[in-house]
Amino acid sequence: MNLPRHRLLGIAILCLAAGSSSLALQTRGRNVSEGVYTDQQATRGQGLYNERCASCHGNNLAGRSGPPLTGSDFLANWQKEPLLDLANKILRTMPKNEPPKLTAQETADVLAYVLQVGKFPSGRTELAMDEAALKQVSFPATTTPAKPADAAGPSLPPSGTVAQVMRGILFPSSNIIFTTQSIDPGAKKPDVPSTGGGFDWLTWGGSVYPGWDVVDYAAVSLAESAKLMLTPGRRCENGKLVPVSDADWIKFSLELEAAGKAAYKASQTRNQTTISDSTNQLNDSCMNCHRVYRGRTHCVKP
Repeated sequence: MNLPRHRLLGIAILCLAAGSSSLALQTRGRNVSEGVYTDQQATRGQGLYNERCASCHGNNLAGRSGPPLTGSDFLANWQKEPLLDLANKILRTMPKNEPPKLTAQETADVLAYVLQVGKFPSGRTELAMDEAALKQVSFPATTTPAKPADAAGPSLPPSGTVAQVMRGILFPSSNIIFTTQSIDPGAKKPDVPSTGGGFDWLTWGGSVYPGWDVVDYAAVSLAESAKLMLTPGRRCENGKLVPVSDADWIKFSLELEAAGKAAYKASQTRNQTTISDSTNQLNDSCMNCHRVYRGRTHCVKP
């Protein structure tokens, strides 16, 4: 049967519209209040949580040595992130000091239990470790009243020069991050035989924490050190005051903070390629500052 061209065109438009509507339903953002897990799944997650997580996060998820997994502080930390970020945090880094890590299914089950304890309703479909789907799920925005600011603590004067801060914190921490380009932090370390020549604190220190934890700590040190670079009253190696009010100095300090945070986020993936790629941002942050404030005495513009 031959249909008129105008009818064929109308059918095509209807099909396109239906397809677009279906695609929108598949990709629209969801909220954890819409029932993204099942009660049966949360029950499985409760057993896993009690066995693998409670020792750090508490029997009621209120926190112990680890942070709380319910309540206003928990929501404040995660409400701006997709549920995928929390799922990956659990999958890739938990339990922190008790291998083996959770499987993808176990991660989804524990996350279901966390949502249940948080009073988010259950649904008819289990939560799955599907990256594309979890990226579309978020926590509801909260309107928790702002906590009153804590009383200001003592204002401590700087203890060292900017060069000492850089060599004591930035240099070793940056090198840990850069070393991930060639060394996988998750690889088993070879046993190093004792030389019997005395105590080597560098060798000892490198074996205290797991490799990925060391990278985490180095990244945090870099981000936090940006504040030290902006401490009023700190002096350069040549005795001059650090130009903490200079626009370039502020800009480069903020770039350092951003690079540290980016390195930490990359480290949390527990993937060598991802953390290695993040070193580009760290390298740019260092070079941008060095091009302007050059010389071994530091704080000197050309």
